[in-house]
Amino acid sequence: MSNFTFLQAEWPLLHESAAKAEALVHADARAACFYARRTLELAVTWLYKHDRGLRLPYQDNLNALIHEPSFGQVVGQAVFTKTKVIKDLGNLAVHSARKVLPADALVATRELFHVSYWLARTYGQRGRPDPG
Repeated sequence: MSNFTFLQAEWPLLHESAAKAEALVHADARAACFYARRTLELAVTWLYKHDRGLRLPYQDNLNALIHEPSFGQVVGQAVFTKTKVIKDLGNLAVHSARKVLPADALVATRELFHVSYWLARTYGQRGRPDPG
């Protein structure tokens, strides 16, 4: 059972991508980091479509979206920092020849869990995850 099951009811695409990241942590760390970043990008895109407090930046790439000041105001410093970690590890996985370690994939997936949990607790309409 995936730690991301709480996403399945409202965000099946996020759930699918996050579960792939989780499943690949030890089997293929590079792919896990890629899927963590992909899931983050899907979540951030969803946020911009559904939260009127967010203003689209000059570009629509992930870096510009998460660094838009309104994004930081909505998600807070802790979640913002987690999004940067996921983005950076995902970029490393895709653009670097450096070996991606299972520890990197574990960090990306753990931070993705926290961001996903925040999303579901903040915006979920059906079956919000338990605060414990």
